[in-house]
Amino acid sequence: MTDLLTEAFKKASQLPAEQQDQLARELIAELEGDQLWEASFARSQDQLEQLARKALQEHEAGKTLELGCDEL
Repeated sequence: MTDLLTEAFKKASQLPAEQQDQLARELIAELEGDQLWEASFARSQDQLEQLARKALQEHEAGKTLELGCDEL
C-alpha cells in the first residue's frame, strides 16, 4: 500500500462509523466499476480493430467524406 493511501485510510478511520461505511461503499463501487470497464474494453478490442480496419479501407476506397466540425 502506498504512503498516500495509508494516510487516506488513517484519516478515514477518524470519521464516524456511518461515514466510514459510506466511504467504503463508494470506494468499492469505484474499484468494481473500473474493473468492469477494463474487462469490457479488453473484450471489445478485437471488434474495435476490425471497425478501424474497415473504416480505413472505406476511406482508401474513396467512400468517405472529409467534414469539418461545423458539418457534422
